[in-house]
Amino acid sequence: MTQKYLEQLSALLERAVHDGFEKVRLECKHFFSGAAVYANGKICMSLTPVGFAVKLPEKSRRHLLKQGRARPLRYFPKGPIKKDYVLLPAAALNDPRALRRWIKRSVEYTASLPKDAKKRS
Repeated sequence: MTQKYLEQLSALLERAVHDGFEKVRLECKHFFSGAAVYANGKICMSLTPVGFAVKLPEKSRRHLLKQGRARPLRYFPKGPIKKDYVLLPAAALNDPRALRRWIKRSVEYTASLPKDAKKRS
């Protein structure tokens, strides 16, 4: 089942990011019950049974949520909301220009975040 999501997300990424990103390494991998894209080793988007989610800056997330063009990401019905992510509607996957814009914003935002500090024992 997860192979389907990996193939779909890889194809979506290829269509949307045909010219690539300078200095950002993108990888598409299995992710729990779906697939995820990593920008320089940090997750920036996922495609799972709940839908297509992108990691975005707070201002972009608020804008999309306020306009009703996205909804909060929650992997399980009563699970916690993943605060840095929004679920884009299925229609967004069919709008190449909009999709490229949100993927670009997600990749650039995620790649700009500092590396997580290593926990010391």
